[in-house]
Amino acid sequence: MENTRIAWLSADAPPNAFPDVSTALREPDGLLAGGGDLSPARLLYAYQHGIFPWYDEGEPILWWSPDPRCVFYPERYRVARRLRRDLKSYDATVSFNQAFDDVVAACAGPRRSEQGTWITTDIMDAYGAMHRAGWAHSVELWRDGQLIGGSYGMAIGKVFFGESMFSHADNASKLALMALCRVLTEHDFRLFDCQVVSEHLLTLGAEVMPRKAFVTQLEESCYPAVPFADWPQGQLPVQDFQPVTVESSLQ
Repeated sequence: MENTRIAWLSADAPPNAFPDVSTALREPDGLLAGGGDLSPARLLYAYQHGIFPWYDEGEPILWWSPDPRCVFYPERYRVARRLRRDLKSYDATVSFNQAFDDVVAACAGPRRSEQGTWITTDIMDAYGAMHRAGWAHSVELWRDGQLIGGSYGMAIGKVFFGESMFSHADNASKLALMALCRVLTEHDFRLFDCQVVSEHLLTLGAEVMPRKAFVTQLEESCYPAVPFADWPQGQLPVQDFQPVTVESSLQ
């Protein structure tokens, strides 16, 4: 019989109090539980088990594990030939973890296609704490001292869990993801989780993975659960982060 109800967690419930992800609702896809808190221990446990928080301001915390999952294999990130040509003269530099709070704030800003944002004040505070603890990271794209694009997420073991991205210039978010995937590839990260399937991410090389296979990957790749600290230092030309493989697209 299909599950039609979700579990509710108290704020003092242990981090491992989540139900099995196989019990998540089919509609809305992946809704698993509500309540709890955004403590570092709960967030770490959640991500290692394929669960993430996603809710609007004024709502209780909602926890999700959609099926299927959208993922990148970092070495397969796709840069179309047109963008690869434009990249030769693209005026921008890349940094990591230099402006984490600014990246999260930019991701929380208004989007042309959306009303509001799911990045609440509590989410910003929680991921700020995870950043200070060495788990959450950002990639920044700069031009003339201005932040024009970026993304943030969490790195646990050999898996990067992407949270959000933004772009204030043409192709800025694509190139920020390109730089991030290049670093993840160089350090043998096995998976880059994008959470929810989108056509845009699929054009960049993301793939669809059944939840069961995704959870199995996490069991193999998130342990030992250690922070990742070997990020490039300073601001470097975006051209330094081109993928090793050549995209065959004629676009």
